[in-house]
Amino acid sequence: MMQKKVFQFSHSSVNYYFDSSFLNLKDITDPKNTIIITDENVYTAHEKKFKPWNSIVLKPGEQFKVQATVDSIIGQLIEMGADRNTVLVGVGGGVISDLAGFIGCIYMRGIQFGFVPTTLLSMVDASIGGKNGIDVGFYKNMIGCIKQPSFILHDLDFLKTLPEKEWQNGFAEIIKHAAIKDAAMFEELEANKLSVYQKKIQSTALLIQRNAILKTKVVQKDEFEQGDRKLLNFGHTLAHALENQYDLTHGEAVAIGMAFAGKISQEYSSFKEADRLIKLIDKYGLPVTAGYNHNKVFDILQSDKKRENDLVNFILLKSIGKAYIEKISLEKLYNLL
Repeated sequence: MMQKKVFQFSHSSVNYYFDSSFLNLKDITDPKNTIIITDENVYTAHEKKFKPWNSIVLKPGEQFKVQATVDSIIGQLIEMGADRNTVLVGVGGGVISDLAGFIGCIYMRGIQFGFVPTTLLSMVDASIGGKNGIDVGFYKNMIGCIKQPSFILHDLDFLKTLPEKEWQNGFAEIIKHAAIKDAAMFEELEANKLSVYQKKIQSTALLIQRNAILKTKVVQKDEFEQGDRKLLNFGHTLAHALENQYDLTHGEAVAIGMAFAGKISQEYSSFKEADRLIKLIDKYGLPVTAGYNHNKVFDILQSDKKRENDLVNFILLKSIGKAYIEKISLEKLYNLL
């Protein structure tokens, strides 16, 4: 049954519609004044849902989260007569929400936008927090803006067509949230397994809501990433250097990054549970190691948004459920790689 929760951010409020239905979208935004941005995978699997809506359908994949795609979409919006009263709705995974949000920030200097996340990862992470952006070459999210969507609507029916790999992808971010902020959720994940959540949709709905609210509360306190929001980057420093360069999914790259950060935490904070963390990552079908050229990875790392001069804000663990920021020199990081 649909639950509406309203969360206040610095400049706006966001309506969250948990356990809802795509059919409710017409009650939130007028189809005559709305343009949906989605991808071929989602559109093909759920074509009937899109019939009443004006839609722009993109090729799927991170490789299309670039300026050329933005230019193409903006051209289509102009042709469709989109104006300052138009509402954009991104229906898809993280790539779609990034693109829809970014274009919502810049088209005609900003129009309203909302999200209907269709993947587990986008429900618990990518659609939340107002970060919108595109990649430049191997550099993840190098161009973007922070602006909150008007709404986020969850329809768990989309998860019925979600491939196994995308379930695993989403659980990387769920494990991340548990590792940095919620030791009890970490224990719940240890007690269950992926197949349980795939079968018990109500358990999944509760887990999704728990993660969405966890991230939202972090962002509410630090919307523009001056403090605690940085903790959400656990595993992401190495992940962003690996993801595009080695054609990994976001979840795979984050999983490897978390395992790496867990090992480093042993050295910096006497973290005693790196093996426990790695065991859980592996339990949900995610990789914990990767062969990579450390010089090439380091080249990308040096341009990471989390770098300050010759230091990188690296997220480490003191214990399960408690993360902190450690400034690590580039020289030290090179040796650790």
